[in-house]
Amino acid sequence: MPMAMAFNNLHVLTLFVSLVLSFLTTSISLADNNHAIVPTETICYSALNPSYCKFVLANQNGSLYDYCRISVRKSLSQSRKFMNKMYSYLQNPSSLSQPTIRALEDCQFLSELNFEYLSTTQDTVDKASDVLPTSQADDVHTLLSAVLTNQQTCLDGLQTSASDPRVKNDLSSQLSDITKLHGVSLYMFTKAWIPEKKISTSWQHHGGIQNDHLPLKISNKVRAIYDSARGHRRKLLQTMDGNESIVVSDIVVVSKDGSGNFTTINDAIAAAPNNTAATDGYFIIFITEGIYQEYVSIAKIKKFLMLIGDGINRTIITGDRNVVDGFTTFNSATFAVVGQGFVAMNITFRNTAGPSKHQAVAVRNGADMSTFYSCSFEGYQDTLYTHSLRQFYRECDIYGTVDFIFGNAAVVLQNCNMYPRLPDSGQFNAITAQGRTDPNQNTGISIQNATIKAAQDLAPIVGSVKTYLGRPWKEYSRTIYMQCFMDSLIAPAGWHEWSGNFALGTLYYAEYGNMGPGSNTANRVNWPGYHVIEATDAANFTLSNFLDGDDWVPQTSVPYQMSL
Repeated sequence: MPMAMAFNNLHVLTLFVSLVLSFLTTSISLADNNHAIVPTETICYSALNPSYCKFVLANQNGSLYDYCRISVRKSLSQSRKFMNKMYSYLQNPSSLSQPTIRALEDCQFLSELNFEYLSTTQDTVDKASDVLPTSQADDVHTLLSAVLTNQQTCLDGLQTSASDPRVKNDLSSQLSDITKLHGVSLYMFTKAWIPEKKISTSWQHHGGIQNDHLPLKISNKVRAIYDSARGHRRKLLQTMDGNESIVVSDIVVVSKDGSGNFTTINDAIAAAPNNTAATDGYFIIFITEGIYQEYVSIAKIKKFLMLIGDGINRTIITGDRNVVDGFTTFNSATFAVVGQGFVAMNITFRNTAGPSKHQAVAVRNGADMSTFYSCSFEGYQDTLYTHSLRQFYRECDIYGTVDFIFGNAAVVLQNCNMYPRLPDSGQFNAITAQGRTDPNQNTGISIQNATIKAAQDLAPIVGSVKTYLGRPWKEYSRTIYMQCFMDSLIAPAGWHEWSGNFALGTLYYAEYGNMGPGSNTANRVNWPGYHVIEATDAANFTLSNFLDGDDWVPQTSVPYQMSL
């Protein structure tokens, strides 16, 4: 090699190393001081979409905090414009098909939620100092994750349900850009205010502490104190052993025979106070035994409601909406809730559309810090839609076929029974289809201490139907099974692809400490995103660490286990 060429190559190499060291030094400096002025090229380097990140922050000069506030402000502005566009479309619905109207109604509903979530976020980041309290940072992280989920739900509904090409074309590109903008806001927030968490070892610290108190002695206790509780602002309702209690603002009874305060669940919900706080206590609606053919929707203003039934298969809420009959997946739900702090106990939720009607939701849950205890969810495809925000399920029964637990909430299902059913001809069963679209979202499905067995209709022919633990609905799908019993119906591969190689390297699927004939991992998929994990990693997906459950689950009186 000529000496001049060698010198030039050495010079280029030296320059390259210098640039790398400069970038690393800037990154380290950035981690140490979020107030440092930093070029957009540096801060956007590790964003999901670096070029769009730089476009959003073009001609700006500031710190991580400044960039976060700028992007959130832009997100809120675009959210307002999109919400107004939905109002405009739906003011003149006569030229639109019914499926398109339903998809736009979903988008309008979701855009209103996003405007509220982003308004809360902007208020928080504008007032925030260098450090946010952990609970407040987690709240905002959760809201920004849900904003992305809501945008994706709107886009999915338009693409699959809207039959007017003009509407699809007009909105799809706009939705794509807004989603990328919201992704920048989420990324900037995690960089500025979410610390780099060490691998958690709280499974050792908690030592298996849990609340094993039984919940309310439902029927006798509620009926006995009902008359005395009415007219009083606050009452303490004790659990069976008297060691735990919950604050109650009022109790009403729903009974089909007219012996209670209301004959329908929706009327009782309408009577509940609006925008209450946790300290005000729960508004309890006791639903007596019976089959309630109602489509129930609990709005965001109906906070801290507690619905208590007479028991699984005794208090039943049922419907049959589905996509084949013209509904979107989102609005096919028999029961839908977005009111914060919601609790349901001892109720069966059904969608009876059957396997041939495809997506048909029994429950859609977008309620933050919501809890379902001792409930049953019965459907076929898309039974339980864990849509968004933070959710906890304990000792519930869940029946379904294709993707029957799906969505993009941060959700823990603990001590639940999962019953794959007989699917439509030619279908296979997938228990989960998790929908995380951005690696910065704090979402995923964590399943702990579950029992997975075939339902009665599948059990006699279990060998003729493949059943899988899950498949990746979206690119960063995340699902974890921990300490579960898996019967022989689970296919040896464990997991199924969505479409070819889609998401196989970006998903995160994990198994830890499972048992039973279907739990053998020797022949599991060999995807880059699949893992058999140890206790230290599994601890990140416990109720305490994944949902910050210590802060809100105890007040519900529901049994729980915070650790492994």
